[in-house]
Amino acid sequence: MHNKLVQLLNLLLLFSTLCNANQANYLHKLLKSRRSNSRISDSDTWSQLHEEREYSPALLAPQDGLMQADRIVELPGQPDDVDFDQYSGYVTVDPTAGRALFYYFVESPTNSSTNPLVLWLNGGPGCSSFGFGAMEELGPFRVNSDGKTLFRNNYAWNNVANVIFLESPVGVGFSYSNTSADYGSNGDSRTAVDAYTFLVNWLERFPQYKTRDFFITGESYAGHYAPQLANTILLNNKKNNTNQTVINLKGVAVCYSILFTGFFSSFFFLINSIALLLSMMAFCSTGSVNFFDPCSDTYVEYYLNTARVQNALHVKPTTWVGCKFLNWTDAQINVLPMIESLMASDISVWLYSGDIDINVPVTSTRYAINSLKLPVETPWRPWYLDNEVGGYVEGYKGLTFVTVRGAGHLVPSYQPQRALSVISSFLQGILPPSS
Repeated sequence: MHNKLVQLLNLLLLFSTLCNANQANYLHKLLKSRRSNSRISDSDTWSQLHEEREYSPALLAPQDGLMQADRIVELPGQPDDVDFDQYSGYVTVDPTAGRALFYYFVESPTNSSTNPLVLWLNGGPGCSSFGFGAMEELGPFRVNSDGKTLFRNNYAWNNVANVIFLESPVGVGFSYSNTSADYGSNGDSRTAVDAYTFLVNWLERFPQYKTRDFFITGESYAGHYAPQLANTILLNNKKNNTNQTVINLKGVAVCYSILFTGFFSSFFFLINSIALLLSMMAFCSTGSVNFFDPCSDTYVEYYLNTARVQNALHVKPTTWVGCKFLNWTDAQINVLPMIESLMASDISVWLYSGDIDINVPVTSTRYAINSLKLPVETPWRPWYLDNEVGGYVEGYKGLTFVTVRGAGHLVPSYQPQRALSVISSFLQGILPPSS
């Protein structure tokens, strides 16, 4: 028994070395760096930086003709039945430094002129919203095991919304800077400012979306990104005395990131890694499993490093990886004040969680919500999809908490149909169905 355990741990260490594209790994690394890096603040540094800094509008650059230039004619290996427009390219967020963020945008096959606009953010920090979110979770395509062809995701979120996938912050995926110092100075504060600058410039590039209802969604460390960006939008909307676009923010939905410390963060990381290793050992040699293929990271990395694919995406030739460990200079330890600020501004806030997610467990999110002491408007109850329990929901004054049955950390990967049902309810402003 002892020898088998040693072999398993050795395999785990090898696997952890080889498998870079894992949001749980990078969240764990951040926790370790926070304990040893004094530059990571344990106070509300992020709020102070944004409330006390002198207001200055985000720099707008001319965007004429760039929407047409960003249109993707065809992705290599895509299926024949593509019935929506897709775009990708760079938006410069700091022309002096040469800092630019990469985006991938897909419109709805139907009702694209009236459907809302949704921004999706992955976490890490340091993991790609394109490689994970678009290519493995809620985007219109998944990558086949050959690493060369795509197949349709029938439960893609662009069925109900027009969706932007943003690779943020700089250094993640295809996003880059011409100033090397930028790669060592990422953090919560600059990530929010850069994402806001991206948005106002992107809306100049796609002016037909300027007045559209706008929602921010994400998972893992996007539990920081999303509420911080949302508050940055509200701050700029309020203080805006220029012709800069007022973003029509309506809601935020995230798989809320609770930052574990000490023994518990290490314990959850170890258990998660062992579970992922066992699934890799069980399935990677035999191919796909229903909906969630644990080898998808490998397929996506191969596909996005193909020259024809990078050319179709309008990106600079580069070596793309799913996650990079970033030097994180500031992190807001408690984002609940951000959540409270959004609720006070009548922004719809949904927190969702896979009920088998051991990185962001249901229990930890409920503890966080309980600390807000919100009145309960809809008591804890099941919600349904196709005559089955899809999960559970509880409605509070200003906030909704939803669980997704049978989903792990990447909810749309594990349960794509249930995830689509949840996001559809969120966008409509109604609770998931009770029968």
